Amino acid sequence: MAELTFDTLVDDGNYLGSERARLENKVILDELERKKKSRTLAVPTDDNRVKARLREIGEPITLFGERQADRRDRLIYVLSQINAARGDDVQMDEDSSDESEDEQEEFYTEGSLELLAARRYLAEYSLPRAQKRIAQQRIDSKMPLGRIIDLRKKIFAEVKRYSNLGSQIGDERPISQVRFSPNSKILATGSWSGTVKLWNVPSCTTLRTLRGHGDRVGGVAWHPQATLSQGDGLVNLASGAGDMCVNLWSLNSDAPLSVMKGHADRICRVAFHPSGDYVASASFDTTWRLWDVNTSKELLLQEGHSKEVYSVEIQDDGALVASGGLDAIGRVWDLRTGRTAMVLDGHVQAIFAISFSPNGYQIATGAGDDTIRIWDMRSLKALYTIPAHLSNVSDVRFFRSDALPPSKAVDVTMSGTDEDPDKHHDDPASDLEEWKYRSGLYLASSGYDGFVKLWSADDWQLQRTLTTDSGKVMSVDLSSDGQLLASGTYNRNFQLFSPEDMPV
Repeated sequence: MAELTFDTLVDDGNYLGSERARLENKVILDELERKKKSRTLAVPTDDNRVKARLREIGEPITLFGERQADRRDRLIYVLSQINAARGDDVQMDEDSSDESEDEQEEFYTEGSLELLAARRYLAEYSLPRAQKRIAQQRIDSKMPLGRIIDLRKKIFAEVKRYSNLGSQIGDERPISQVRFSPNSKILATGSWSGTVKLWNVPSCTTLRTLRGHGDRVGGVAWHPQATLSQGDGLVNLASGAGDMCVNLWSLNSDAPLSVMKGHADRICRVAFHPSGDYVASASFDTTWRLWDVNTSKELLLQEGHSKEVYSVEIQDDGALVASGGLDAIGRVWDLRTGRTAMVLDGHVQAIFAISFSPNGYQIATGAGDDTIRIWDMRSLKALYTIPAHLSNVSDVRFFRSDALPPSKAVDVTMSGTDEDPDKHHDDPASDLEEWKYRSGLYLASSGYDGFVKLWSADDWQLQRTLTTDSGKVMSVDLSSDGQLLASGTYNRNFQLFSPEDMPV
């Protein structure tokens, strides 16, 4: 066997194997260096300025099927190629440097004094509510495991008994959204006909028809104290429509109290702040906006989505807003600072529904990819993906309980009578504990497969599937007294569901 000597290991100057390999390696290194420099390039974020810059350097201002983000990436690539060809180490020319200084204003636009005052108010409002919620969660965390198991069995046994209570033709065109009033006595329906109707439930008799929109109504939302103070001039309801207007309504008049204009395209969803002083609206103009209810003025125009914004929801504490867009991205915004708190990036189709859990830190999103995703703001990631429906998930709603359980509410209404309140519940403290635990324990979803489904909100398992008389269910909602579920459908009607043997 030949002995291996040191001479056989001497470098012969061709360690890359060949001249071709050296050239290929140089190309790869140059490309990596170009990409590294391209990340430091300061380029406009405004699409019109991106197009103008492309025109200056002789490039097409747009390509077929190119989105705004793709166009900006193409500008970065072209500029990096030009700089590499010139052998420049500078990021951009002087004009671009001046432009980059201007671009800083794009991210921190100066707001109004009204917005500053609102942000301060929102901070003062939300912080005590968050402290109270966390204190209650600490108390709940000490609940014995056996008690938790007993409560879950009792509550989910009731959820599994939901059945069809009745169906009612609600309008001349599809029902886009249904929402129960805070006291669970009235159901509001928004329709593509442009009308909002108020119904007594469960009798399904028409209470009032609100005509003020000139196009399809996309969203309705109740004032948090609605129906508790129905005097003239008091706002009880908000609606948004394709006529680009947000209307504020009382329960005493067929005409809107106020019409708030500012959006440049149709409005899909609206949501009240828990204080009742502000309304958020999501629009196809790629923005969501915050309005002052008392002055009917726009406080905030928030950009951040690359496509239409379809859904918007406000956290129970009042500190955060979540928006979902047709770009398949959701964003959580801090109202107190204006910053993005979390990006909900995981869906592959448009987000049509979004809902905060009463626990304050979880969010459910429903999308065109037929799934519901559960997000945790503490870990900043998706916790669970529910394969919910066979077609678009159109709405998602967590159950939120009243301040008092139904049995306690009965006692309040019967105070002063000769009846014995102990007949209605055995242990008031136990009832109250169960009612607090019930809030946020399950959620409802609707889909274009014609089904409404109820899910547990701790292990995300299917509890009940309810069939409707329509191929597309547009919206779903749960009453805060736990006795009714409503769905609005494409075939112009709404349906009510209730646990069997439960008095309504």
